[in-house]
Amino acid sequence: MWILYAILSAFFAALVSILAKVGLKGINSNLATALRTIVVLIMAWGIVFLTGKHHEIGSITGKNWRFLIYSGIATGVSWLFYFKALQIGEASRVAPIDKLSVVITMIMAFIFLGETLTVKTAIGGILILAGTLVLAL
Repeated sequence: MWILYAILSAFFAALVSILAKVGLKGINSNLATALRTIVVLIMAWGIVFLTGKHHEIGSITGKNWRFLIYSGIATGVSWLFYFKALQIGEASRVAPIDKLSVVITMIMAFIFLGETLTVKTAIGGILILAGTLVLAL
């Protein structure tokens, strides 16, 4: 089932680039990011309440809070840079560079999470890196 969710994530991430590029026309990229964040906030809390998961807030540990806050900060910074890049660059060139996050995630997962780095994973990462360079240059 995770593969389906990952494919849907990729589809909607692609849609983000196209919709954002059009929506950024004539406005500041930071303002656009803030507006987008409000929409994401409303959607996320709506889903939490619709699924009844808001009752689980009390079970969140201090460590959960810290790392979710760090993740939120990283998300915000990523979105700010991504929207600025989209505003001044071509979506078809910005998006592949942004997807270098896949390779960086693989490396960080190996270093910080102790995930296994297999030959298959390394080859896949190298191919993603090579494809990104071809598309971006």
